[in-house]
Amino acid sequence: MQKTVGKPTQDFVPIKEVRDGFAILKDGSMRALVMASSVNFALKSEDEQGAILFQFQDFLNSLDFSVEIVIQSRKLDIRPYIALLEERRKVQTNDLLKIQTQEYIGFVKKFTDDTNIMTKSFFIVVPYAPAMLQKGGSGRGMFSKKGAAEEQEKKADEIFEENRAQIEERVSVIEQGLSRTGIRVVQLGTEEIIELFYKLFNPGDTEKPIKLNA
Repeated sequence: MQKTVGKPTQDFVPIKEVRDGFAILKDGSMRALVMASSVNFALKSEDEQGAILFQFQDFLNSLDFSVEIVIQSRKLDIRPYIALLEERRKVQTNDLLKIQTQEYIGFVKKFTDDTNIMTKSFFIVVPYAPAMLQKGGSGRGMFSKKGAAEEQEKKADEIFEENRAQIEERVSVIEQGLSRTGIRVVQLGTEEIIELFYKLFNPGDTEKPIKLNA
């Protein structure tokens, strides 16, 4: 019986590499990821709500490129907090405080088990697809192909810098527009992007969440 060999996971991931805080897809396009804070709209006054809506509408109308808004919902991982409390309990010298800490740990565990607490993260995906120039085939044979490959490799860094300048302008527009609505934003770096996509493709692994810098 012939054994069927499945495709590796990498074949289903559209990302070619993550470089200098940008995800480069297999088709040559780039993506920047901006993490945004939330706004408790319900607690705002009517005037504040109107101002936020007006600013957000103005922000959307100012865009001359498409963006994708992604909302990620995950069950709150309480284990890092429990581990911290356990460490505090172990070094506690006061017996009463040690007992109270243990009771508090039990309360937190029971509360999170009984209540489905979710955390939400908000991301804006900023795309940029450089114009692909079609090259004419004036040369022939493997030497012309080899020369074209060497030329492409030689200019790879220069092309990346040009594309990065373009997408950074778009990121700046996003950051300024959302800041006017009272939303705090920060662009994810290389490590944060890798961590984010690792969690997306490995939902069973619960690690520390990405935090938005103040």
